This record gives sequence, structure tokens and C-alpha cells, in this order.
Amino acid sequence: MPLYPWGLCTWYPGKPNVGQLMDLCDENDRYLMRLAPDLRQMQGCCQSRLKGALDLYLEVLEQAPYTTLIHITYFFSHQQGHRPDPDARVRIYHDSRQSEVIELRQQSLPLNAGVERPTLEQKWKVNLFLSKWLAYCVRQGHQFSADESQAGGQSARRTDLAESC
Repeated sequence: MPLYPWGLCTWYPGKPNVGQLMDLCDENDRYLMRLAPDLRQMQGCCQSRLKGALDLYLEVLEQAPYTTLIHITYFFSHQQGHRPDPDARVRIYHDSRQSEVIELRQQSLPLNAGVERPTLEQKWKVNLFLSKWLAYCVRQGHQFSADESQAGGQSARRTDLAESC
């Protein structure tokens, strides 16, 4: 498994297919399991703090027998408060070991075309973005554990996540 998947674009010239998207979702799952090995036991909100790096926040929104829905983000200070960016909701499918972006909000790259039904190519782009971001977080040394999760943060809204963790 490469630490940083910049080479994925060169492996798949042209438009991606469903199998390639599944490979990318498999890679996302491996990175998430390195960041949060106890994910299935986690509840609520966690924060990973590293010296010299932005704090990384992970909130477990939903735990089901075969899936977990998480929210993962950084928060940047802004005049109007804290701004999440990138800000992702990710569904983890434990039985197939796949992790897929459900929603991604970020300001840096024009990834989303504002379409309610994303195309395969749009799904590829947002999942590739997630893969690169997660790889970066793993390289920095971020990690979450079930011991640090807080059940009290479960109902936190996106804008209040930084304060609730």
C-alpha cells in the first residue's frame, strides 16, 4: 500500500470504472483503519492533536452492525468562528472493507459540480481527494482511539463540533 496515492491517476488513464472506484474505496478504508483502529467501538467525538499540525476531528454519527458513518474535518479559525475544511462524511462498510465519501465540502479544489446524483467520475474525484487527505493525516501521525471518544458529542452540529470535542 503506497503511503501517498498520487500515482493512482497514472494507473487509470481516461475515465475510471466501478472496479477502480472500489479499489480506491478499499484504500480509503485502509487509511481510516490506521487512523482509527477501534472505529467500531468508538462513539461521539474524538480529536487528534499533534504538535505542529492542525487538530483533526472525527465524529461517529452512526454505528450499525455492518456500517459506520463518520464526520472528519479540520477547523480553521475565521472571523465568524471556526470553519471546517475539508469537511467530509464517510460511510464505512465493515463487511467489504470499503470507505466511501457521502458528502465532501472543501474550498481548495473544484471537485463537486453541485449535482444531486454524482457521476462515477465525480465519486472518483472526491474519493481520491479523501485518499490523499487521509494518507497525509496518517503520515503526520494522527490517530484516534475508542478510549478518547466522547458519547456527549454525538448530537453536535457541524459548526459546533470543534467546541464539543
